[in-house]
Amino acid sequence: MAKKKFALTDDDFTLFRESVRGAKPILQDKIVHRSKPKKFNQSPERLLQEQIDASFYFSDEFQPLLSHDGPVRYIRSGVDPYELKKLRRGDYSPELFLDLHGLTQLEAKQELGALIAACRREHIHCACVMHGHGKHILKKQTPLWLAQHPDIIAFHQAPKEFGGDASILALIELDE
Repeated sequence: MAKKKFALTDDDFTLFRESVRGAKPILQDKIVHRSKPKKFNQSPERLLQEQIDASFYFSDEFQPLLSHDGPVRYIRSGVDPYELKKLRRGDYSPELFLDLHGLTQLEAKQELGALIAACRREHIHCACVMHGHGKHILKKQTPLWLAQHPDIIAFHQAPKEFGGDASILALIELDE
């Protein structure tokens, strides 16, 4: 027979009923605020065209020269190498995250293009692309695609708190 942890006697119930006699139930007064969808100044057609234009930069044949020793990293020529070090240390905190898990290569390229376009539109300097491990297809292709885009300043394997070797932190060039 299971022993009750908090067994109350009839005297306890009577004492409770007497102490709450005359109390009124509290009415629910919580207001549920519905978040309004963020309105973009651009039409959906323009956003779709922006995504298509941004994915135009990604070629599967082009092989940029990336270092194969150590974590995946890239810095555009003419950019201070200290930016890459700041990315590696986690000095930049990503404001947008893109999860590529389960996407085909074509879908991943389109989403990557949309991410870069969104970063430029919203003036976001750092983004995180989570490609995962999987069959290593997106893990290999994502850095190659990012290195081809003219708006990417640098990228580095993300610190552990942002996904480690299954993610990349990217710095995006913004218009002043």
